[in-house]
Amino acid sequence: MDRETQKLYKLKADVIAAAGHPIRLAVIDFLKDGEQCVCDIAEYVGAKRSNVSRHLGVLLKAGVVRHRKDGLKMMYSLRTPCVLNFMKCVEGVLRENAKEASKVLAGL
Repeated sequence: MDRETQKLYKLKADVIAAAGHPIRLAVIDFLKDGEQCVCDIAEYVGAKRSNVSRHLGVLLKAGVVRHRKDGLKMMYSLRTPCVLNFMKCVEGVLRENAKEASKVLAGL
């Protein structure tokens, strides 16, 4: 594999790793309906604003979300809504895994 391909895989892995936390997945899901303030995101995920802000920083650094200031509120939205397609794909993997597990258990 050449260096450019290795770099591309590293960049892809960075984005996937940024999303790879239950709170960050919940944030991505919550933002599917549009822009939200940190206060509403924190309430939705059931975590303190400071914790949510840290997770949003990870998503921001990875380019998954964008932010803007609206008065005293910090507003966040999905920068690339196609990340939701990946979430649907993960759900498909989970469904397939459950089907396979069910078949194995039925044979016991």
